[in-house]
Amino acid sequence: MGLAANSATFRVVISGYYGFNNSGDEAVLRSILLALEEQSKEAGINIEPVVLSADPAGTSQMYGVEAVPRMHPASIRRALSSAHALISGGGSLLQDATGMKSIPYYTGIIKLAQWMRKPTFIYAQGIGPVQRKAMFPLIASAMKKSRYVSVRDAQSAQFLREIGVNKPEVEVVPDPVMGMPLPQQAEALLAESELPRIGISVRFWNKDRSDLQRISDALVKLTMQRDVQLTFLPFHTPDDVEASDFVAQQLKGRIGGGSKVEIAKLPDDPQVMLQAVSQCDVLFGMRLHALIYAANQHVPMLGLSYDPKIDQFLKRIDCSPIGTTDRLDAEQFAQEVVALLDHRMDWQKQHERQIVTLIQQSQKPAQQIVQFLRQNISR
Repeated sequence: MGLAANSATFRVVISGYYGFNNSGDEAVLRSILLALEEQSKEAGINIEPVVLSADPAGTSQMYGVEAVPRMHPASIRRALSSAHALISGGGSLLQDATGMKSIPYYTGIIKLAQWMRKPTFIYAQGIGPVQRKAMFPLIASAMKKSRYVSVRDAQSAQFLREIGVNKPEVEVVPDPVMGMPLPQQAEALLAESELPRIGISVRFWNKDRSDLQRISDALVKLTMQRDVQLTFLPFHTPDDVEASDFVAQQLKGRIGGGSKVEIAKLPDDPQVMLQAVSQCDVLFGMRLHALIYAANQHVPMLGLSYDPKIDQFLKRIDCSPIGTTDRLDAEQFAQEVVALLDHRMDWQKQHERQIVTLIQQSQKPAQQIVQFLRQNISR
């Protein structure tokens, strides 16, 4: 990120789930960096990001920023001591559905920064689910002492109110990825297809893989009604590649004769994945950020719910899930996809207002953070 001559420069540490080859979380980081760069230019200051990453070298290479090991206490302390502020977000950092370590880790980073008298900002986080009440005080303490708190859905804001977070005021904003632009050198990444392309984002969830089997059955039903190009888009490597391959194997010998199946091989760059999603006529997704990418590019979508965050995002664009990991009607799925293919522009017109509003509002956290730094931090 270039520095303008004679402008004030602020070092800001950014904490999140970065450096794990998860396209959604990398897209969050890319979006935050781009938003901070845009807003700081407008304000006449410079932001110098320092990212806490599981792969500092990879993060530095991809984004052109300084990065330090996220699990190395001395490195984290040094980064914070030389920084003007900490940003925590976005994504689903404060939840215990994937394990007990996430909440103590992320709140620990926030509390360390606060102990070192650095202002902390919560950037479009999705809070929860939180099953262990012992985690409530950790979250509440970190939030109450932050200078700015934003969450990506009303349910997260409600949860914070329920655990006593009333100040600072909690702002509900879109996921940062809603504002991520296409790469400057955008080009077709997927091979041209005469068939309508259905982008598919799947992940492992049910241990018996019954959810993926139902998805396979639904895709088979679709190909019996319409010839399509089924393009699997793995958002988290290598897990999603394996999940995509599992479904693809279930399709062998079963799909309609004119349909085709492929698993896309794309670079880890989130903007490249955004470009691939833009080439789809319809997207079916389990991953939240697959759906957000689709909305970003006005691609009609169907979402499968495995977590409340899927329902919450779809609700914000006036949609609802086509099914869940325990229920998916193959006939209904096929009919819905065919309807989206036949009336694509109608879907886009129907949801345009909601999507455009989310894109515009996605800049709010960066605006608030840049304004605070410019007005309150001594250089």
